[in-house]
Amino acid sequence: MELSTVLPWVIFTVFVLGVLALDLGVFHRKSHAVSIREAIAWSAVWISLALIFNAVVYWWKGPEPALEYFTAYVIEKSLSVDNIFVFVLIFSAFRVPAAFQHRVLYWGILGAFVMRAIMIGIGAALIVRFHWIIYVFGFFLIYTGIKIAVQKEEDSVHIDDNPLVKLVRRRFAMTSDYQGEKFYIRDAAGNVVLTPLVLVLIVIETSDLIFAVDSIPAVFAVTHDPFIVYTSNVFAILGLRALYFLLAGVIDRFYYLRPALAVILTFVGVKMVVSEWVKIPIVASLSVILGVLLLAVLASVIRARRLGPAADVLPDPRAFPPIEEPEEPGNGAS
Repeated sequence: MELSTVLPWVIFTVFVLGVLALDLGVFHRKSHAVSIREAIAWSAVWISLALIFNAVVYWWKGPEPALEYFTAYVIEKSLSVDNIFVFVLIFSAFRVPAAFQHRVLYWGILGAFVMRAIMIGIGAALIVRFHWIIYVFGFFLIYTGIKIAVQKEEDSVHIDDNPLVKLVRRRFAMTSDYQGEKFYIRDAAGNVVLTPLVLVLIVIETSDLIFAVDSIPAVFAVTHDPFIVYTSNVFAILGLRALYFLLAGVIDRFYYLRPALAVILTFVGVKMVVSEWVKIPIVASLSVILGVLLLAVLASVIRARRLGPAADVLPDPRAFPPIEEPEEPGNGAS
């Protein structure tokens, strides 16, 4: 592989790792509950970085790839809202204190980078070698869109049925309570004892893997360039934590967002299936996606003003009181 092909991947990866190091090592070095104001500020930072990179793509590759990147980013950003529904349910089920949620999402998203890079590489290779895989992706997205439309979010989260959670609980010693922000401690004999925060991280990681199976094929409907697919994914994931803390307490008010995501996935799936015979311009695709999202948000706002919050609102996981630090000795590490 030529240096000119590898170099952009290396530079981008180094940039992302540097940003993440600053995030946890400097700006969020001390665990704390993320405020709405802080979430707004960080959301603005991540969106600005994504748009700046969009300008870089325009300068480097031209207007068409830049438009593909922006459309892919909008798709990933909108689909990440579905992650937030699930994260709310996960943190609520485990009663994770607000101060520890950012740390769990940080490590969860770091793992998501690796998983998505592997899946994008596999997807790109499959499309190059087997063109018919496009139709498989397309029909899968249509199926997923229909599934989202008819399935309640809480029905898609089954923590006790997660095989990795069962395995960890069976094979490792675990504390009954959280030990601050630590993923494990050592007992008096020096043995490693895991904390429930590890289980939360496992469920977050497996949930993101499931979401990636939906979102990555959707982006391949926009572009077959693996670099654009990956970078749009990464920037959407980078902003996911801030978006979570911004929307976690009010996500139930956006009543029509999930149906909108179902429509978007179905539209993208249809686009992939008919791509051999009907070429839908990227501008038209972007217009449909933005139009559906805007309509869903406006309809949700109107509904919330008329009816107020739904009776079956999701719990606000940020409202859990902090858990006092245990007195038992032990040195933790992440």
